[in-house]
Amino acid sequence: MTAPEVTSETAPPTDAPAPSWRGSLAVYLQPRVLVVLFLGFASGLPLALSGSTLQIWMRESGVDLGTIGLLALVGTPYTLKFLWAPLVDALHVPLFTRAFGRRRGWLLFSQLLLILTILLLALSDPATAPFATAFAALLVAAASSTQDIVVDAFRVESLPESEQAAGMAGYVAAYRIGMLVSTAGALFIVSAFESYDLAPSAAWMWGYVVMAALIVIGTITALVATEPAQSAAADAATSAESAAMRVLHAAWGAFSEFLGRRDALAALAFVVLFKFTDAFSGTMTGPFVIDLGFSKVDYAAIVKGVGLAATLIGGFAGGFVARRYSLATSLWIGGVLQAIANLSFSWLALTGVNQWALALAVTTENFTSAVGTVIFVAYLSALCQNPLHTATQYALLTAFAAVGRTYLSSGAGYVAKTTGWPLFFAVCVLVAVPSLVLLALLQRRGHFDALGPVKV
Repeated sequence: MTAPEVTSETAPPTDAPAPSWRGSLAVYLQPRVLVVLFLGFASGLPLALSGSTLQIWMRESGVDLGTIGLLALVGTPYTLKFLWAPLVDALHVPLFTRAFGRRRGWLLFSQLLLILTILLLALSDPATAPFATAFAALLVAAASSTQDIVVDAFRVESLPESEQAAGMAGYVAAYRIGMLVSTAGALFIVSAFESYDLAPSAAWMWGYVVMAALIVIGTITALVATEPAQSAAADAATSAESAAMRVLHAAWGAFSEFLGRRDALAALAFVVLFKFTDAFSGTMTGPFVIDLGFSKVDYAAIVKGVGLAATLIGGFAGGFVARRYSLATSLWIGGVLQAIANLSFSWLALTGVNQWALALAVTTENFTSAVGTVIFVAYLSALCQNPLHTATQYALLTAFAAVGRTYLSSGAGYVAKTTGWPLFFAVCVLVAVPSLVLLALLQRRGHFDALGPVKV
């Protein structure tokens, strides 16, 4: 099976003068870039609802640290989403696909599922039924990971090369804003409900209801967006095949194309481990701040204020680094920065309750994490080129990236209990070493040269 012909929008660019600052800024206002930006917000919003925000809810409900650490396992759908990504690439959703198209139909369907599962999670009570809460969180993660499959494919397919840079930076920044809304924003909302004399359980319930309502932002975006031309061409190229054959070709094409590359297994291991240092520390950051003596309002105010600014600046700083240096060098810069940033929390643990110290630690972590994320997304996008199975291949890569957050980080609570907070965050620095060793190996073997120039 062959891919649809490459159009002028997706063809490799010829040498051209560097764009002006005005032109560089104007591209962010292109309709396709704005659509990707809002979809990035929709993708980032649900992640914390089954992760860090839920961990704070459970900690306040009296759930022990070990159980909270194990809650990372509810992120399993993010790791296994590549198993049903071929269905998203190949199958049509009844009514939705006919009315809205291949990608937009799946977008709207997954967002409907997200709203329903978040409402189910809102009705749970971790104090009395933590496992029922965990199951509801698992359903949220499943719906969220399905939305991620579609959004990633939509982003890669809908933007021409001239807009990929702006789309990627906007997507990552909006994704982080979505995460901040469902962490700091959710905590503010819950505290506001509590100030009106609502019981904590009721305040958390209504906080999650508000989060479910915010998914509508993504729904409106999907409704006003247009179907990517590459997706329509790929759909037309396989229209004569049965549904089963489309699924088979999407799955086999994505896996065989990637695994046929030189050093494919080393590249997959690198994908798993590059963000592991972030994931391992991030699993315990919320409980750490609460245990140290800060209130959730203190934490939310700093995350929403300086944390948001640091995230946005870090995202565009990551784009600048990747544009200025080669992809391999950029990954070195991002990998080292995000690892060392964990020491700011070790320092905070020794300092104690101090608003300025918390602000500095959160700023450092958010800035370096955003730098690493933009560069990492550039790398993943460079690995996905064929519109026939964009969703499957990108889902495979992001699923492997989620292994660190889901499985490898599940024991973080037990490590924190054993080592204490200052030493725990020092351990988080050390877990970055294997990814840097793999980065050196791949760079030596020409892996990044084979990908060609990657513009960010």
